[in-house]
Amino acid sequence: MTQSADIIAHCQQIHDDLDFAHARAWKAAAPGRKVIGFLPVYVPLELIHAAGCLPLGLFGGGDRVEVIHGDAYYQSYICRIPRSTVELGVSGRLDFVDGMLFPFVCDVIRNLSGMWKLMFPGVWSKFFDTPQNFDPAVGGAYYVEELRELRDGLAALTGRPIEEAALRASIALYNDNRRLVRAVYAARAAEPWRAPAADVYVLMRAGLMMPVEEHNRLLADYLAAIAAEARPRRDNVRVAIYGSFCEQPPLALIRSIEMAGCYVVEDDYALVNRFLTADVATEGDPLQALSDAYLGHSVETACKYVPVEADKGRFHLDRVRDCGAEGVIYASPSFCDPALLDRPMICHRLTEAGIPHIAFKYAENSGQMQPIREQAGTFADSIKLWS
Repeated sequence: MTQSADIIAHCQQIHDDLDFAHARAWKAAAPGRKVIGFLPVYVPLELIHAAGCLPLGLFGGGDRVEVIHGDAYYQSYICRIPRSTVELGVSGRLDFVDGMLFPFVCDVIRNLSGMWKLMFPGVWSKFFDTPQNFDPAVGGAYYVEELRELRDGLAALTGRPIEEAALRASIALYNDNRRLVRAVYAARAAEPWRAPAADVYVLMRAGLMMPVEEHNRLLADYLAAIAAEARPRRDNVRVAIYGSFCEQPPLALIRSIEMAGCYVVEDDYALVNRFLTADVATEGDPLQALSDAYLGHSVETACKYVPVEADKGRFHLDRVRDCGAEGVIYASPSFCDPALLDRPMICHRLTEAGIPHIAFKYAENSGQMQPIREQAGTFADSIKLWS
């Protein structure tokens, strides 16, 4: 049986490689293959797959890229992910990418889509807008048209139409992927000592840089491996982490939180492959099915409008209770307007519910982890002593 350490080592190599050798090899393996890069938080990966393309998750340069040119394109008082993404582009690391999708997260990502068209006119680029109105007759109808426009754009790029049968087959594959992802998260919530937070993170991140069929096999192998392996159980506090849905924290930060005495049993890292919380229908119009799933079965996050009167924050309370978390860490990137605007509302609901919580900010290139580790450790100790 494959060992979990071997699976994570493979995923870590893909996660760390900012030259994207794994995706380059996939493209070079057959003539005519195309790669579509996408930024967080959500795009319909099924459409990219059905077009015969590889979806490539781009989450910035992390803490391994020195941003030099990127700072010339963006001001300093915004988050780092657009600047490090520009750095990846101008340094030639994305010269094999044929298309780019910029989903709606905030004004910064919206503007990045326009800048990309100016900087790389030979790359097909699209700003992909998701609905903020969840009335099926309004937001649903709008989203079907947005999906149709994306489908037609991908067909024009590849030179072949996307057949409904191919899209349904892709939806079925991604339904399998979401079930396996949910199974990994459920296994971690049940026995978090078997699935360290950093391991699960790189397993999910690497999965957004490889074919879904390959990721499905890795997920199944990982579930089998952790079930068979013995790992020591520590007296850690169970925590949920929110606020990190777009710009990702350094891997050292994730490890530091767990080293501080916290088991991470829930998070919103790299949400793409679990943004939809239920299967997408494989019968009927597949575009309508994708729209219905987004409207009716998607997570609550800061870049998705949920009015206060619609019981905003209830989603987080339910998740915290379902996974058995004893506290919440709200970790948001510096200058992330959606996260920082959402934080007081979510934390207010946590306070009302009597759920302990702390909050801090980070940048994807944060180098000093000791203060964060000390804060997380103090939080864990306070829960043990007084909760």
